[in-house]
Amino acid sequence: MIAQGLPIYLALEPVDMRIGSERLGALVRERMRAEPRSRALFACVSKRGHSMKVLTWDGTGTIVVPKKLDAGRFELPRATGPGEQHIVVSDAIFEVIHKGVAYTPRATRRRTH
Repeated sequence: MIAQGLPIYLALEPVDMRIGSERLGALVRERMRAEPRSRALFACVSKRGHSMKVLTWDGTGTIVVPKKLDAGRFELPRATGPGEQHIVVSDAIFEVIHKGVAYTPRATRRRTH
């Protein structure tokens, strides 16, 4: 799935997963200030965090790859600056996010009876 060496843009704000490739492309232009028909991957996560869509262009057309986790959520990195709507991540970080791996330790909840 992950094409090595391509820039990977990750939206930090949730996106409605009902939208298709044209509207995702518009979001890339508006929020990420990038051209959706460039050689890059553009990833967006749903409000609940269990669905992701990745938009890319292969030179002949737009490709949208959806993914829905059976359990857990996609954990996104925090914004590095105020008002930031997206970040560019490395292949390794995106692979961890795309697999749904929790990279921040979760606090254990104390059970009370």
